[in-house]
Formats: sequence, structure tokens, C-alpha cells
Amino acid sequence: MVHPISIPPDAEGPSTGEPPTGESAAPGWRRARVTPSLAEVHRSIPVNGTTWFRKLLAFSGPGYLVAVGYMDPGNWATSLAGGSRFGYTLLSVILLSNLMAVLLQGLSSKLGIVTGRDLAQACRDHYSRPVSLFLWVLCEIAIAACDLAEVIGTAIALNLLFGIPLTWGICITALDVMLILFLQHRGFRMLEALVIVLIATIGACFLFEIFISRPDMAGVAAGFLPTTQILRDREMLYIGIGILGATVMPHNLYLHSSIVQTRRYEETAHGKREAVKFAFLDSTIALSTALFINAAILIVAAATFHSSGNTEVAEIQDAYKLLTPLLGVSGASTIFALALLASGQNSTLTATLAGQIVMEGFLNLRLRPWVRRLITRAIAIVPAVIVASLYGDSGTAKLLIFSQVILSLQLSFAVFPLVRFTSDRVKMGEFVNPRWLKVSAYSVAFVIAILNAWLLVQTFAGWMS
Repeated sequence: MVHPISIPPDAEGPSTGEPPTGESAAPGWRRARVTPSLAEVHRSIPVNGTTWFRKLLAFSGPGYLVAVGYMDPGNWATSLAGGSRFGYTLLSVILLSNLMAVLLQGLSSKLGIVTGRDLAQACRDHYSRPVSLFLWVLCEIAIAACDLAEVIGTAIALNLLFGIPLTWGICITALDVMLILFLQHRGFRMLEALVIVLIATIGACFLFEIFISRPDMAGVAAGFLPTTQILRDREMLYIGIGILGATVMPHNLYLHSSIVQTRRYEETAHGKREAVKFAFLDSTIALSTALFINAAILIVAAATFHSSGNTEVAEIQDAYKLLTPLLGVSGASTIFALALLASGQNSTLTATLAGQIVMEGFLNLRLRPWVRRLITRAIAIVPAVIVASLYGDSGTAKLLIFSQVILSLQLSFAVFPLVRFTSDRVKMGEFVNPRWLKVSAYSVAFVIAILNAWLLVQTFAGWMS
């Protein structure tokens, strides 16, 4: 069941555990380069396009796998709450979160392309073993929390669409392991294609919702402009930080640094420079789609609920029940639930890959994909089933929010190593972050850390009161 990765004798250095020296050590790292991340698909996709557009198409795909983490069910509750309570005001927070995501995902793809290491391998090859194990545990907890949100979101969608009880819906989500195994055998491009189709489904659903909800376009435009009101209003700031915490996902940084290496770019300075450029374009375009969907959720909530005085709508089930009556359009609620189902299924695909990458990278250990998937899904299903059985809809809604708190707690432990590695000239060579980018990246890292710490304090204070 467990298959240790084969490593050259000199890759791990002397048996004493000391960093290797001489030619066996890679510049700036404690160990020489190890087996590639996701070895079964590593450099499996050619990028031999003759034109700029064809090369962009060849590199397109990883960004969309990353983007689904920015529109998963965990984002829905915060965007619904923000739109229903404060109208369009918090659109500026969604825009800011997306800009932060573009920066961090760009750094993640650059790390993978330049060093040949994903973020998990980079942490293992830089930090001591105890530190690496600590980071691995935190990351596994974050992936389980992310999977928990996807399980709950998919179960809620199945309940709304087909009347399946939440407990049974949660159990049904375990079956998606068969879909993932099928796609893995069909090639990485097939997985990317499915993800893009699901994203397009979500986008089309919310385009329809925006059309029938007829939002105030002047209000929408004003909402994208930052205002000091967000800082002055305690409740608005709380939800705004929740949107930020639910948007930037830690496992996406590990995922992106690995899957960009599925492209067969030239491993020269010119080839890597070109790969970094096209990978950045890919993720920026994909994250723009995520920005539209997250903004659309808030806009629909603002136009439908806030404008009608329903300012306390924060749960997905409540939004589903109210959409059709308030909009007066048959099928509005069904389209909303269909988008939720596509969102949950999309996110679960990428969480599986992230789990495999993290385990291989930190532990140099491989499990069969179906074993890894069942372990991750079981960790998410057990608490979800218990809560759904005992507390029903309200309990699962609170568990959904709790999963986002856990993700917020882990985020800085992925962001700071990423910024540190890409700002290290010894590790990155000519691709090191320039001064302006280094300042920007560390500023984003500290802002995320401070805001997420504030969110955690306020969340736990609210639970204790």
C-alpha cells in the first residue's frame, strides 16, 4: 500500500542527517533535487506552440485548477452574508483578496518552474525535519478543513436539488473517488478540461442570476472602490476579513507549484522565463473568473436580499429558499443549487491532488491515489455526518464557517515560506523577486497574518459569549 519514492544515494546527503556538501547538494538547499512532484504526469504536456496564443493555450490549465479553490462552497457563506447585510460595499474586499491571490499564485508557479520543487518539497529541503513535520501536520489539517467545506457544500446541493437528507448526501460524496481515479488514467489534460467545464457551469449560472436580479450597476461600480467605512464598522470589518480568509487558500500554493511542472518547457534560463510568464498569465486569467463568480454571489445577495430588507441571510439554504419568491423567476433557486453542486465537485478534485502533493513533498512518501483519497474524505465525512445527524442545517452551516477559520489559521505557514524562498537569490538566481515585488509580497503576507489573527480572536470570542 505504501510505496517510498526511489531516491538516488546522494540525494538525501550523509546518513547522519547533516546537509550534503559538494556536488550532491543543490545551491541554497539542504538536499539535492529529489523525485519530481506528481511523477506520473511530470512534464507530460508539450508546449511547442509556434505562436504566442498557441503557447498560452498549451500552458493554460493549472491556473483553473487553482482558481476553483477561490470559489469553493466555503466562500459562499461569507459572500452571501456580506451582500445581504451590507449591499455592494464589500466588493472592494473581494477585489483586494483576488489581487493578493494573483500575487501569491504567481510566486508559487515561479517557485515550481525555477527550482523544480513544489512548495512542500522546498520546505522539506530548507527547514529541519521537526519544522517540516510541523508544517506538514498544519497543511494536512488545512486540506481536511477544505475537504470538509466541499463535503458540506456538495451535500447541501444534493439536498436542495433532490431532497437527499444531509447525512446521506455527505456519505454519497465519498463516491467521487471513482471519478478521480478514472480521470487520472485518462491524462492530466482530461482533468483540466473537466474543471474548466465545471467553472464555466458556475459562471453561466451566476450570469443568469445577475441578469434576473437586475442589480444597481452604479452601486456595483461604487462597491469596488475601497471605503474607510469598512474599517469603522465592526461587523462589516468582521465579514470583510472572513471574505479574505475564505478566498486565499493555503493548499493552492502547494498545488500550483507542482502542477505547473506538468508542462514540458525547456529547462534553460530562456525556457523557464517563458514558462513563468505564461504560467502567470494562465493563473491571472483563471483567477479573474474566480473574481467574477465571488463578486456575482455578493451582487446577487445584495440585489435580492439586501434591497428587500432580508439582511440576515447568511446560510446557503436560506438563500435557496428566498431566491425564487423574491425574484419571481421560476428556476432561480435550482440554478443557484446547480452552481453549488458544480462548485463542490470542482473543489474536491483539486483537494485530492493537493493532498497527494503535500504527502509526497513533506514525507517523501507515496500512497495509492484511492487510499489517499479515502483517508482524506473519511476525515471530512465523520465530523460532518455527526454534526448533520445531531444539529441539522444550522449545525452544518456553523461547521462550514469553522472550516474557514482553520484555513485562515494555516495560511501564514504557507505564505511566509513561499515569499522567503522566492526572495532568496541563492535559490532563485536571476529569477529572484526584485525589491518592489519582495516588499509587496511581504506586505501581503503580514496583512494576511494580522487580519486572520484578528478574525480568529473575534470568532472564538463570539463562540465563548
